[in-house]
Amino acid sequence: SAAQRKFAHSLRDFKFEFIGDAETDDERCIDASLREFSNFLKNLEEQREIMALSVTETLIKPLEKFRKEQLGAVKEEKKKFDKETEKNYSLIDKHLNLSAKKKDSHLQEADLQVEQNRQHFYELSLEYVCKLQEIQERKKFEFVEPMLSFFQGMFTFYHQGHELAKDFNHYKMELQINIQNTRNRFEGTRSEVEELMNKIRQNPKDHKRASQFTEEGYLYVQEKRPAPFGSSWVKHYCMYRKAAKKFNMIPFEHRSGGKLGDGEVFFLKDCTKRHTDSIDRRFCFDIEAADRPGVSLTMQAFSEEERKQWLEALGGKEALFPSFNRAILPRPEGSAQLDKMGFTILRKCISAVETRGINDQGLYRVVGVSSKVQRLLSMLMDVKTCSELDLENSIDWEVKTITSALKQYLRSLPEPLMTYELHGDFIVPAKSGSPESRVNAIHFLVHKLPEKNKEMLDILVKHLTNVSNHSKQNLMTVANLGVVFGPTLMRPQEETVAAIMDLKFQNIVVEILIENHEKIFRTSPDTTFPEPICLSTSPPNAPPRQSKRPGQRTKRPVAVYNLCLELEDGDSPNLPKEDTPTGSQDSLSSPLPTTATACGPPGPERNHLLADGGSCGDWTFTTPSQTRPSMVQWLNPQSPTTPSSNLAVTPPSPRRSPFPISPATTIMDKPPESIVNRKARAVYPCEAEHSSELSFEIGAIFEDVQTSREPGWLEGTLNGKRGLIPQNYVKLL
Repeated sequence: SAAQRKFAHSLRDFKFEFIGDAETDDERCIDASLREFSNFLKNLEEQREIMALSVTETLIKPLEKFRKEQLGAVKEEKKKFDKETEKNYSLIDKHLNLSAKKKDSHLQEADLQVEQNRQHFYELSLEYVCKLQEIQERKKFEFVEPMLSFFQGMFTFYHQGHELAKDFNHYKMELQINIQNTRNRFEGTRSEVEELMNKIRQNPKDHKRASQFTEEGYLYVQEKRPAPFGSSWVKHYCMYRKAAKKFNMIPFEHRSGGKLGDGEVFFLKDCTKRHTDSIDRRFCFDIEAADRPGVSLTMQAFSEEERKQWLEALGGKEALFPSFNRAILPRPEGSAQLDKMGFTILRKCISAVETRGINDQGLYRVVGVSSKVQRLLSMLMDVKTCSELDLENSIDWEVKTITSALKQYLRSLPEPLMTYELHGDFIVPAKSGSPESRVNAIHFLVHKLPEKNKEMLDILVKHLTNVSNHSKQNLMTVANLGVVFGPTLMRPQEETVAAIMDLKFQNIVVEILIENHEKIFRTSPDTTFPEPICLSTSPPNAPPRQSKRPGQRTKRPVAVYNLCLELEDGDSPNLPKEDTPTGSQDSLSSPLPTTATACGPPGPERNHLLADGGSCGDWTFTTPSQTRPSMVQWLNPQSPTTPSSNLAVTPPSPRRSPFPISPATTIMDKPPESIVNRKARAVYPCEAEHSSELSFEIGAIFEDVQTSREPGWLEGTLNGKRGLIPQNYVKLL
C-alpha cells in the first residue's frame, strides 16, 4: 500500500515535456492521464485503508470481548469445578475407608455427609456442563459473525475496486483512442520530418528560422582581467537589431545547458575587423558601444563565414554580402498547375477510386510503385493521353497507383492548395480553442482562399468525406486521412525546424475540413469575429480585482505552460470607443501589457461570446470593411474593456472527453442576472493570493454563492469560511 501511494504521488507530479508552441487535444488528454491514474490508485488505497482500519472494530475487538467475558467466565467455572471434584473424590475415598466396626450412628452421619456432598457436586457439574454447552454455542455466532464482517469489508474493498474499474473503463477507451491518434500522427509525419531534416542538413542556410533580429548566434567575448591574469573568452548568445542598432548578449554555458547570468544591452557605434597580426586568434572583430565611450569589446566568431555575416550585419569593414537579409528561396515549380487540366486529373482519379476501390484497406495510405505512378501522372498531364485514359474500367492501373498519382499531383503544384499566405492562419486555430471555434475559424479562412483553390479543395474534401464514411471497410478514419493529406494540402513557404512541430496541426486542420465539409463549403462564414483563441494549457486567469495592494500579482495561478500569442503593436485592431463599456460585471479582461492577446474562456458547451451577429450583451464587434484582418488579429480581438487581455483556454477534461471542459455558466449571451444563494462546484483548482479570497481544489462545493461587487468574482462559503471566488473557475449547480 505504501509503495502504491508513492507511485501515485510520482504519477501526479510527473509532467510531459513537449517541443513546439502547443499540444493537440489528444496530447493534452495523454498529459492529463497520469493525474487520472494517480487519482485511481489513490482512491484504491483509500479504500484499502478503510478496510484495514475496520478490521479492529469488526474482528479484533469482538473476539477480544468474547475471550474476556465468555471464555474468562468458563475458565473460572472450570477452576471451581476442578476444586470441587478433588474435594468430592477425597471425601468418597475417606468414606469408603471407614471401618465397619464403627457405631451405626457414626456411619449414618458419614453416609449423610457423602450424600450431601454428592448432591452439591452434581449441581456444580450441571452448571459447568451448561456453561460449556453455552460457550460452544456462542462460538458459532460470536466468533463467526466478526469473521463474516471482516470478509464483508474485504468484499466491499474489492467491489469498490470493481466500481472504480467500471468508472475508469469509459475513460480508458477514450485514452486508447487519444494514444492511437497520437501514434498515427507520429508515424504518418515521420517521413515528412525525415525529408525536412535531410533538406535542412543539405542546405542549412536556406532553412534558418525567421527571426526578428538582423543577426543572432553564439560569439566568444574577450573579458580582460587585471595583470597577471590576462584575459578569458566567454561564450555569449548575441542578438542584433540593425534598425535600432541594439546589441544584446547573454553569457551561456553549454555544459549546464543555460545562461550564466544577466545579459547586457548596448547600442552599437562602430565595428572593425581584427587581423591576426593584432591578436593571436582567428575570426575576431571589435565593436564599440555608443553608450559606453572608450569601451571596446573583442568578439570571436566560430568561422570566417560567420564573421563575414556579423560584419555585414553590424556595418563593419570588409562586408562582403550585398544584402544581409536572407531571401526566401522560391520553390521550384513543377509542371502541375491549378488549371482546367488539373481539375480533369482530380475528377478522373476520384471517380476511379470511388468506383473501384472505395473499400480497399489502407486507401491513400498504401503507396504505388514509383515508376508506375510517374508514368500515370505523365499521361494524365498530357492533353492527348489524358482523354484516352479510362481509369474506371482499366485493369492496367491499380487503385494504389491512382491514389499515389493524385497525391503526387497535389504535391507538385507550385503552391500548396491551401496557399503559403494562409498557412500560418490555418495552423493557429488548430492549436487551441473550443471545437466549435476551430470550425468557425477554418470556415472563415477557407472562404479567403482563391476561388480555384477553394473549388478544388471542395471536390477533394467531399471525396475524402466519402472515403471516411467507408472506414469500417477501408480502415481510413478521418484521423488517418488527416495524417496522409495534412502535408499534401499544407506546407509552409519556409521549411524550418519549427515547421516540423506544426506537422501534426496540419493534420488536425484537414480532419476539421473532412468532418465539417457541408458547413464549411456549403454555407457562408460568419462575417463577425468568432471566439478568440489563445494557445495555453493553463486554467483561465481570474478576473481583475478593482482594488489591489501594491505589488500584488495580476495573474493567477502560475501556469505550467503559458503560450498565448503575442501581438505586435501594429497588429491590434482598434475598437470604437462607443462600443467599450466600462465597469461591466461580465468583463472578461485583465490588465496586461499591450502585447498580450485577448482570449475568452472556452468550452464546447458554452454560449459563444460572439455568436449571432457578434454581440454579447452590449458588446458589438465589427470587421474592417476595406481589408481582411490578419489571422492573429482576427483570432485575438482586443477585449472591450481594456487595450488587451489574457484569459487562458480551459485545459482538457481529465476524463470522459478529449475536449476542454466548460465553465458552463461563466459566459452568457445576455447580461448576467444577479446570483443569490446558489451552490457552485469548482472546475479548476485555485490558490488564494489575498486574505479575502478562497483556496480550493477541483470538485469543491461552495454554499450560499452570490454575485460580488468585484466584476467577474463571486462570493461564497467553503468549509465555514467566506471569501471571493473567480467566476470562471466554478460551475453553478
